[in-house]
Amino acid sequence: MNKEGVVFLYGPSRIAKRALGAGAALALAVLLCAGGRVKAMEPRMLVPVGHTVGIKLFSRGVVVVKLTDGGTPARECGLRTGDVIVKCGGNAVTSTEQFQSLLQKSGGSASNLQIERAGDSVTLSVEPSRNDQGVYCIGAWVRDSMAGIGTMTWYDPATGAFGALGHGVTDTDTSLLMPFSNGSVLPSTVKAVKRGEAGSAGELRGDFDLTRDLGPLYANTSGGIFGKLEEAPGAGAAVPAGTALPGPATILANIKGDEVREYDIEILKVSSSSADGRDLVLSVTDPALLEATGGIVQGMSGSPILQGGQLVGAVTHVLLNDPTKGYGILIENMLEAAGDSVN
Repeated sequence: MNKEGVVFLYGPSRIAKRALGAGAALALAVLLCAGGRVKAMEPRMLVPVGHTVGIKLFSRGVVVVKLTDGGTPARECGLRTGDVIVKCGGNAVTSTEQFQSLLQKSGGSASNLQIERAGDSVTLSVEPSRNDQGVYCIGAWVRDSMAGIGTMTWYDPATGAFGALGHGVTDTDTSLLMPFSNGSVLPSTVKAVKRGEAGSAGELRGDFDLTRDLGPLYANTSGGIFGKLEEAPGAGAAVPAGTALPGPATILANIKGDEVREYDIEILKVSSSSADGRDLVLSVTDPALLEATGGIVQGMSGSPILQGGQLVGAVTHVLLNDPTKGYGILIENMLEAAGDSVN
């Protein structure tokens, strides 16, 4: 949640063995040729999915999520929350366990830390200290992965690419985008729903098999996560990517088992210049969805928005003080984040 009371809809991790508990016609681009001929560009054809998926993502290096209090080696060397440690003593850092092993091998001697900070590369020198258990440490909490549940937005049958969430996977402590190394999506089934209420975001609770991947991820961006699949879960027919307008629309959502249903919403406002996946202001109007979830809940992030038979966007956030309302990202902005465009 940010200071404006907006909650990102990537569901939190609850892992226990296998369990883990968010029409106008498309305006065709026109190319005027020298001879006066007009060529209409074909719209992008995408399959709106709307099914939940389990998501696991591994960071590049390890992310500093918290510094312990006092005069610790981490504070003394200048390490900051949000820094990404990519090398220790000249060795590439690949996980929290491996980083801890490198600190033990130092024997308390000073080690160079190569970190990435706000796009810059910085080198710090840290001298680990031995704690009461005889373990060398620096006084920093670090993270190398995230897991959760979200919704797949679209699948491109021509390329096998897919997009999900409509916003990036961010660290729960720093709220910064997780630096991407690799990841994958897994089959998911919704087992229960915690209804959203004013002041308390609801959530989907699902099961997925951590040992079986549907396909790999290739990017974690502010406009969504993207990867490749041979076949999307429960995929239907492809529809054109279109332009959203204020007015009635629908979303595809998976709030029970494997079932994907279409629910009524209203697009209250469209703004192509907004940031962080808040191009659209949405209101849930479907009585069945309001009864089941209270509106928009965590895990519905990425639910495709349809209008006039076209895919126009994806749900991204819920308003904490009113779960019947939230935000969405325009499909053209999501495709741009994936390295594509609508046309």
